[in-house]
Parts: sequence; C-alpha cells; structure tokens
Amino acid sequence: MTVLSIGHLAPGGPWRMVLDKLLAVDALIFLASAGTSLASMRKRRIEASYETRAESIFFAGLVLLALIGVGLAFAIN
Repeated sequence: MTVLSIGHLAPGGPWRMVLDKLLAVDALIFLASAGTSLASMRKRRIEASYETRAESIFFAGLVLLALIGVGLAFAIN
C-alpha cells in the first residue's frame, strides 16, 4: 500500500496506471504463494512438491516487485 501512495505523488501518466496494475498482479502472485505454502502444510504426502512450487511463485513475486520498484523510481521525477 505504501508503494501505491508513493506512486500517486507523481503527476498522472500512463506509467502510473501500468505500475498500479502490475502491483495488483504482484499481490495475486504473493497470495498464490501463500495458498500453495498452506496446501503443502496440509498435505503430508506431497508437501515437498507444493513447497517447491510455493518457493518458485514467491521468487517470481519478488522479481516482479523489484522490477516494479525500478519502474517506479524512473516514473517519479
């Protein structure tokens, strides 16, 4: 939420809308990671498979968040 408020300090432009949409997608990625991690704790037989997926999804979310941060840094003058 802090990133959204910082993003709205800059004047409006096409990049702000794109960054807002990417942040929403990133939130869904982190939610999927949490859900997969929870499933791995619930299922004893296949927990390693779910946990590996959860780690991969979480890492993808971190990469996207870093890219959004770089984009935000260049979008705000």
